[in-house]
Amino acid sequence: MSFPPHYRTPRARSRVEAAGAESRAKAVRVAIELFSTAGYRGTSIALVAEKAGLSQSGLLHHFPSKAALLMAVLEHRQAEDSRFLTGNDDRPPLGWAAFDALTGLVARNSQRPELVGLFVRLSAEAIEPAHPAHSWLSDHYTSTRSWLTDAIQAGQNSGEIHPDAPVTALVRLTVAVLDGLQQQWLLDPDSIDMVGEFTTFVAGLRAQWHLTPDRS
Repeated sequence: MSFPPHYRTPRARSRVEAAGAESRAKAVRVAIELFSTAGYRGTSIALVAEKAGLSQSGLLHHFPSKAALLMAVLEHRQAEDSRFLTGNDDRPPLGWAAFDALTGLVARNSQRPELVGLFVRLSAEAIEPAHPAHSWLSDHYTSTRSWLTDAIQAGQNSGEIHPDAPVTALVRLTVAVLDGLQQQWLLDPDSIDMVGEFTTFVAGLRAQWHLTPDRS
């Protein structure tokens, strides 16, 4: 006899498991900070271990290589953003709600400069096919474009986005604005209102492509 997974009684973690999980989480936090300022190539396993209060062998117990640590960092960032975008029901927002969710994410990221720096620096490095994050970066953009394409097409099907809206162009333009604003904001955060300027961009899209229902 079996039962749905969410009825499973959680197993209590031992002290060793809890300590290991905390060490792993701390190493990821330290790696985010270091990768965001020095990039992947400029960060050593030894430095991450030192800043995290671990021996190098202790760090390598959790992450067998620097590439494995990088993947853990990127997965952590992606999981946080995904939870924020999908909310409690784990469903991606579609139509104009997708752009509202992105505006909220930009506002959230404006309070997390280390994660913005992580993405900007690593994405520049990871353009090279030999970089360990190259596949992750490619998947990131493919998934983002797929979601925004579905969002706009769903809005067209529901009658809130004009059927003549150029889907591919709007998707690529949105991604370009998001990435461009992040890079300019990192360079000069005092002169770039990342949230305000992305809000203005979305307002322009709505002004041009929002389909007002015919009430006649």
